[in-house]
Amino acid sequence: MAHKNKSNWSPYKARQANKPGIAEGSRHKRPTETFSDEEAQDRLRDLFDRHGLSWVSYAERLKLARFYNLLMKNQAERNFTRLLTLRDVGIKHFIDCLMIIPLLEKSGVPLLFPLMDVGTGPGFPGIPLKIALPDKHIYLAEGVQKRVEFLKTIREDLNLSTPEGPLEIYARNVNEECFLPVKGVITRAVEDASNTLGNVIHSLQTGGRVYLMKGPGCDPEIAPALEKWGKYYRLEKDIAYEIEKTPNKRRLLVFQKIKMHPLPNFEDLDLAWEREHGE
Repeated sequence: MAHKNKSNWSPYKARQANKPGIAEGSRHKRPTETFSDEEAQDRLRDLFDRHGLSWVSYAERLKLARFYNLLMKNQAERNFTRLLTLRDVGIKHFIDCLMIIPLLEKSGVPLLFPLMDVGTGPGFPGIPLKIALPDKHIYLAEGVQKRVEFLKTIREDLNLSTPEGPLEIYARNVNEECFLPVKGVITRAVEDASNTLGNVIHSLQTGGRVYLMKGPGCDPEIAPALEKWGKYYRLEKDIAYEIEKTPNKRRLLVFQKIKMHPLPNFEDLDLAWEREHGE
C-alpha cells in the first residue's frame, strides 16, 4: 500500500525548483529577460510595426511596456500567464487584443460602451483596450481575488481610470444573476459561447453586442448557442483573421442582443443566496 509523503518533498519538485526560470519557493516560471519600461517600449514599437499595429502611439506603448513589467514581476507568485517573453506577450496578448479595434471598424461593427470584459484574468483584453481607448468606460469582471488585487494595482499604477473614462473592477464571477447594465461584453475566456451568452443575458442591454475572441476551431459552439439563445441573440458577424506575419489564426464572433430576456423571480434569487450563505 502506498504511503503519503508527509514531508511534502518530491524528486519532481526538487528538479523543478533547480531549473532556470523558476522562482525560489515557487512552482511557477518567471521571465528570464528584463527590460526597463523605455527599452520594452522600444522593442514593442518594432514588434507592432512589423505586425500591423504601427498606429499605437508612444504613450500607449509605454503603458503597455509598464503593464508587461508589472505582469512579469507578479508572474512567479501568481502564475498569470504561460507567456513570458516580451515578444510572446506583445504578439499573443497585446496585438491580439488591440487588433479588434481596426478589425471591427473595417467590418462596420461598432465596439459599444460601457464594455464589460468577462473573465479578464490579469487584464486581457480589457487593459490593452483601455490603454488604447482612454476615454471609454470599461468594466473588468474577475472573480479570483489575487487577480482582482493585481488589476487594482495596474489601474492605479498606469492611471487608467478618469471621470471621463472610468475603469471599474467588478470583483465577482458573471452569471445569469448579474444585472450590471452594459452595452458591450467582450471575452477571451475559453468558456463555451452558449454559456457566455446566458451569463450576460440580464446585463447586456437590448441592441448591445457580445464580442467573443476565439480560436479558429469554434464552429461547434455556434449552432448550439443559437439553438439555445436564438430568440434573444443573432450572430451578426463571424470574422476569421490572423495576426499579420504570424501563423496565429483567430475568430471574432459578434452576437447582437435582439430581445429582452424575462427577468427572474427575485424572491427565488434571494432564497438561493440565503441557502448558499447559510443565512
